[in-house]
Amino acid sequence: MRRRFLGFLCLLAAGCGGERDTSKAVRFATFNVYLNRPAEGQLAQDLARLDNVQAQKVAEIIQRTAPDVILLNEFDYDAAGEGLRRFRENYLEVSQNGAPPAVYPYVFFAPSNTGLASGHDLDRNGAVVDEPGSREYGGDAFGYGEFPGQYAMAILSKYPIDEARIRTFQTFRWKDMPGALLPDDPQTPEPADWYDAAALEDFRLSSKSHWDAPIIIGDKRVHVLASHPTPPSFDGEEDRNGKRNHDEIRFWADYIASDLSYIVDDEGGVGGLAPGERFVIMGDLNADPHDGGAVPGAIAQLLNAPQVADAPAPSSAGGAAQAAIQAGANLTQTGPPAEDTADFNDDPEMDGVGNLRLDYVLFSAVGLRETASGVFWPGPEEDHYDLVGPGFPVESSDHRLVWRDLVLTGE
Repeated sequence: MRRRFLGFLCLLAAGCGGERDTSKAVRFATFNVYLNRPAEGQLAQDLARLDNVQAQKVAEIIQRTAPDVILLNEFDYDAAGEGLRRFRENYLEVSQNGAPPAVYPYVFFAPSNTGLASGHDLDRNGAVVDEPGSREYGGDAFGYGEFPGQYAMAILSKYPIDEARIRTFQTFRWKDMPGALLPDDPQTPEPADWYDAAALEDFRLSSKSHWDAPIIIGDKRVHVLASHPTPPSFDGEEDRNGKRNHDEIRFWADYIASDLSYIVDDEGGVGGLAPGERFVIMGDLNADPHDGGAVPGAIAQLLNAPQVADAPAPSSAGGAAQAAIQAGANLTQTGPPAEDTADFNDDPEMDGVGNLRLDYVLFSAVGLRETASGVFWPGPEEDHYDLVGPGFPVESSDHRLVWRDLVLTGE
């Protein structure tokens, strides 16, 4: 499995990762940065300039929250890493509106299943489309994307990433998960038959990928468990995306629970995370605990897992304010609007789902202690509201950066 790792570059301006003060809290963050583009190579082209307004605002949000470790979702992949390099050099490492530059010496990125041709008619429209650049192609890809690497992800860190111990699960097959919620064709009597046998032989669980990337903090290690499950929508009565979303989330619940032998990484390594290891689960998990279209209980698999710390959800004043201002679908929701992390269409007549809690930073019940958390969502009367705006048009992203400050405890 080919990997791209741009790390172990020690920049004098930031100091080496191993020299940072580990007695203080480490800020972990996830941010769906919405830096996806409709054509392959376009993001790298956009970021070659210094004046892309969206990228400037995304970079300023990161600079003002100052995470030590951050997962970027929806950042288009290119094998050479040009888009990521240009985002770092032209935006993050350049002060935006007086905010301190954000320098990340350590980076991990790898191929994504999005836009990767499957060779099967996965959307069952009657044709196998293998030429990138259309919605029909995206519907037959292992993960929806109109070209290989659209909607991918990357990790940026101020601490070293233990490259030798990184595990990726891009090729893990959905059917190899015991009790998988394989979708069923409601028009036939056979169970779990939306995908035919040939497709299931190849079909991958991850719509992007699942990564276990250990971060070295002093003499300790924290496993960043990163993923971006498919949205539980854009399907039909068979609910193929909702069920996949559920099982993509379940993968981490199983991974942290025990050394399960069904779990096999891309290098052939077997089993889950060893007991007692510190971990932080991060990503746009596309499942709200209360609202939206996820399979009931999807995110509860992690929120209620005994291995995950029982900590209050990060919140913001802006999330609550926008739910009240935008009204619509938000008025019928049952979840606390201050915990929302995504700002979506609010019009019920246009199938608007309203604002939801989709982005998570969850951490292990042992070895880590939280000191603070938050969602970067300023209200209309607060500073930096211009970085998020009223929702439409999108100023930076339709998602908000979520962070937690964690202190490493124990041995």
